[in-house]
Amino acid sequence: MERLFFETKIAATDTGEITGLAWPFGSADRVGDLIEPGSFKSATLPLPMLFGHDLNDPIGVWSSASEDSTGLQVKGNLLINDVARAREVHALVKSGAVRGLSVGFVTKKSVTRKGGGRTISALDLLEVSLVVVGMHPGARVTSAKSAIHAIAMAEAINRAAERLRG
Repeated sequence: MERLFFETKIAATDTGEITGLAWPFGSADRVGDLIEPGSFKSATLPLPMLFGHDLNDPIGVWSSASEDSTGLQVKGNLLINDVARAREVHALVKSGAVRGLSVGFVTKKSVTRKGGGRTISALDLLEVSLVVVGMHPGARVTSAKSAIHAIAMAEAINRAAERLRG
């Protein structure tokens, strides 16, 4: 399995929902690889969500993976209620310590690019990982929902209301 790391837009909510741009089209990663539009269309869902491409460290599931004009957009959930490591990674994403995404795949068709790297036109997508530093500077978490934040906000509102009541 090949792994291409790149810093992407990813975001996590308090409920563990993660969205991100897993691969941006139109620019090469740090080793010169380009993946062409259409290459991800055969992705089979759900896809494993791993941390750092560690096959022994599944932390969630990607329920959506679709191409748009910017690249491969992904959406899924960290299993924060069931997997301790997912809770840890969620905290790292929320803090900004983990902000990259990386795709793990098998190349089916590619050509070598002048100056290094490849242009990949067909692949089998196996997984998408959350990573500290990605190979592609454009791949990142865009949102991360947080129930913990919502609960903390509700508690703060309740405390303020209690103080106002006297």
